[in-house]
Amino acid sequence: MRRALYSTAAVILTGSLFVAAPADAGNKHQSKAKPIDTSKLTRGVTVNGQLKTLRQLQVIANRNDGNRASGLPGYDASAAYVASQLKKAGYKVKKQTFTFAFSRDLAPAELQQVTPTARDIETAAFDYSGSGDVTGAVTPIKLVIPPTGGPGSTTSGCTPGDFPAPGSAPSVALIQRGACDFGVKAANAQAAGYDAVIIFNEGQEGRQELLTGTLGTPVGIPVVGVSYEDGVALSQQPGATVRVFASTEVDLNRRTTNVIADLPRKTKNQDQVVVVGAHLDSVAEGPGINDNGTGTAAVLEIAKQYTKTRTAKKAQRPVRFAFWGAEEKGLLGAYHYVDSLTDTQRGKIYANLNFDMIGSPNFARFVYDGDGSSDGNAGPAGSAEIEKVFTRYFAKRKLASAPTSFDGRSDYGPFIEAGIPAGGLFSGAEGVKTPAEAKLFGGTAGVAYDVCYHQTCDDITNVSTRAIDQLGDAAAHSVGVLALSKKGLYGDQRRAKVSGKKLAAMKRAGDRSPGHALTR
Repeated sequence: MRRALYSTAAVILTGSLFVAAPADAGNKHQSKAKPIDTSKLTRGVTVNGQLKTLRQLQVIANRNDGNRASGLPGYDASAAYVASQLKKAGYKVKKQTFTFAFSRDLAPAELQQVTPTARDIETAAFDYSGSGDVTGAVTPIKLVIPPTGGPGSTTSGCTPGDFPAPGSAPSVALIQRGACDFGVKAANAQAAGYDAVIIFNEGQEGRQELLTGTLGTPVGIPVVGVSYEDGVALSQQPGATVRVFASTEVDLNRRTTNVIADLPRKTKNQDQVVVVGAHLDSVAEGPGINDNGTGTAAVLEIAKQYTKTRTAKKAQRPVRFAFWGAEEKGLLGAYHYVDSLTDTQRGKIYANLNFDMIGSPNFARFVYDGDGSSDGNAGPAGSAEIEKVFTRYFAKRKLASAPTSFDGRSDYGPFIEAGIPAGGLFSGAEGVKTPAEAKLFGGTAGVAYDVCYHQTCDDITNVSTRAIDQLGDAAAHSVGVLALSKKGLYGDQRRAKVSGKKLAAMKRAGDRSPGHALTR
């Protein structure tokens, strides 16, 4: 999962205690349909099967400088492994190559306050930060402390006019997270003549901790993040000076791949392609076994069992399995895929299912909020029906689930931007589990869902088998429902026929025949 903080919507317990076909329960024809039997597929997708893949990904990381990041050998080895497994399962596999702006830390970033009191401050360099070792005076940039609006309301650094002239001595801009992209803030600071940038978290609930993220494109000066508390402390010391250090590698034309697999067989509804995806890359800081080895392992195991259990032979529409590269650099693999499609090809994508981090040690069962019921941020039409597939599955098993916002943080983002319905699962990243969530899901309140998020310790020991059991089965169920449903998400594959007798009665009553446009 890419470096960007998220807010989880309010937790609710799903109330429906049955499994039904995914169309709206208000459709009288659909409500009579029998539940879709996905049991063979869900039974086939086992914890042991997923762990085999996770162990292999760990071995690959161990042999490749401890990571599987796109643009580095560990990713290439991961892609080769996944491709070989898919070919053995009978898929036609394509490696889709693209170039991207690569960035990684060559040494840990450092931040020290020099005056008036010397101290070390916890920090991390942003992706695409420039290298440098700068000691200079701190200049606060249009800060709002405490923030007076909701998340994303603070405009610090968003316009060139926010930056006073820095003078001839080295200067460090202190900027607050908020309404515009980190890259915009950093670029404005560089254009104004600042030598380094510190961006601190905004301050609202969920925006307090150490800030990490991506600038999107390279900048030529060091850019580091700090927590809200440390940012406030720096802002309240007039005349403070700091040392900012970052050592990074940036390559604007690094190559990487997506791995895309299709079965060489036709289905009844060939123009309704279900794309099931997970990002394959890790960050450069660690092996990425939870982020996103767990999503990769689930999707790969579903693909294997989809053929092994003969589910594919009953499919009503094709399923395409995709493993995205360079997600950690801004969803670049998924964007490349969607952008490479023609309008006709894009129109044939029926739905996107996305699985990113589904094995967090202190996990929750988060479902992407397709209908926007928790925060008003709904996905494209059809996303609500996909959400119901998951919530009904969990409710049938008397397992709580909760909505998480469509905030564009993972690879579904390019699909929903193109108007394609999407959905999926997430077990939590660096956010902290609340007491209400601990009551619903178990685990420990006040602790991150994944304390090893984007770190070296995100290894084979950093996975909950209970999480990958429950969320892996839910993922398999969703693939089965979308593939096998004869009526589809919206119940529109078969239409009820109107008898001649009923049609005559409708006409006698003054009604129009089906499909006749009303004139007034």
